[in-house]
Amino acid sequence: MCKNKSLAFGLGLLAGVVGGIVAGVLYAPKPGEESRQQLKDTAMELYEKHSPAISEAKKQALESVDLAKYNLEKQFRKFNNMVKSKKMQKAKELESYNNKQQH
Repeated sequence: MCKNKSLAFGLGLLAGVVGGIVAGVLYAPKPGEESRQQLKDTAMELYEKHSPAISEAKKQALESVDLAKYNLEKQFRKFNNMVKSKKMQKAKELESYNNKQQH
């Protein structure tokens, strides 16, 4: 659980930094072409500098999604089996009731 909180914090921090850079570049008093080039250069520099951390965060996020998906599917199967069991129980009760009615 602690690992997920640190991952979320790290991703939030990274998103904040990127958002700040983007906002700073876009609101700077420069021509559009120059701003776009600076934004592209800054993004590439940030990606190159933090590429291993970004890759690790992506890997951990995908693992968390896979685990959540597995747990959700497991709970769905459990619920589905419970519903089938209840249906079978009701069918047996109905059959027993019908047998008593016929005799």
